[in-house]
Amino acid sequence: MSPTTNRAVNLEDLRRMARRRLPGPIYDLVAGGADDEVTRADNQRAFSDYRLATRAFSKGEGSPDTSVTLFGHRLSWPVMLAPTGAARVLHRDAELAVARAARSRETGYVHGVVSGHPLTQISAVEPDPLWLQLYLSSDRDEVAAVIQQATDCDVRALVVTVDLPVIGNRERDRRHGLTVPMRPTAKTVAQCVAHPRWGFDFLRGNLPQSSPLDGRSSPFSTQRQILRSAYPVRLEDLEFIRANWDGPLLVKGILNGEDCKVAVGAGADGVIVSNHGGRQLDRAPATLDALPAVVRAADERTVVLLDGGIRRGTDVLVALASGADAVLVGRPYLYGLAAGGQAGVERAIDILRMELERAMSLMGLADLDEVDPGCLIPRPRG
Repeated sequence: MSPTTNRAVNLEDLRRMARRRLPGPIYDLVAGGADDEVTRADNQRAFSDYRLATRAFSKGEGSPDTSVTLFGHRLSWPVMLAPTGAARVLHRDAELAVARAARSRETGYVHGVVSGHPLTQISAVEPDPLWLQLYLSSDRDEVAAVIQQATDCDVRALVVTVDLPVIGNRERDRRHGLTVPMRPTAKTVAQCVAHPRWGFDFLRGNLPQSSPLDGRSSPFSTQRQILRSAYPVRLEDLEFIRANWDGPLLVKGILNGEDCKVAVGAGADGVIVSNHGGRQLDRAPATLDALPAVVRAADERTVVLLDGGIRRGTDVLVALASGADAVLVGRPYLYGLAAGGQAGVERAIDILRMELERAMSLMGLADLDEVDPGCLIPRPRG
């Protein structure tokens, strides 16, 4: 592990390291949200509305058991790495580093569509489990081909993202000219040039060369994918996927009970409560605030995950006590990636896991089965 990432004692340290290493516009590409970024901030703020109830007498001995089972697959802890689209401009190894970190730390990984590396390369790393994000298009043959590739690559679950009918108004990116198509401003170019270490790393990861990274896509060649990802998902689209995919199917971007019922009615096995990290509709509800209604609408067979706002191990406990079966994290591991590549992602995972285990011990919890609404004390407002 590099000395830089080893000095990080919490995720905020990794964020600051990433901020120092990256040009301002590239950092904003990861950190920013839509419009006034109210939802982005609310995702984290919502967790501060709860306190954790301690239990003086624990039933367990030694370290708490953090394992959880999703779709018959046992995970060593209830956190997976979410699909993201910025890895290719943060570190030359991009999603390969993320997949390798997930493998080494026995953490599940959801591979994103807008990626610097094809699914075949990621599956060769063998993260377990490997899930695949799926953006839809009107071309059913194309969708069917992606589903077949997922089958060939031993993908365990498909995650259909449904909150991208158009691309959100990400004003930081627009100011820098990091739009689709890209029109970087002179100031953006100057800031990138002023970070030669990042620039050299960026070129190593994107120029054609003979290396184990062959087969990657540059961030510029994936712009067509970004444009095509903006597609209003219809009910018949979900039904088409369900008819062509035998494995677990999850719908990501659910923020209310009615949409949960629709997704399950169309054949979804699980839903992910997500507002795209506050990067789509600003003033959409925080994921933690939306979670209880979704949990109430889901039947007992439906897996409910939460994505957004997790920055501490205690946040994981709050989400689980609020009804989530597990959570996903995105920005935390991206900051780790920017700070130190695979070692940085591993450090982000280690920090969250140590915080979760410590918090469970301090609360007197032997395993996750003991995490329930009784663990939460709502903080009075006003």
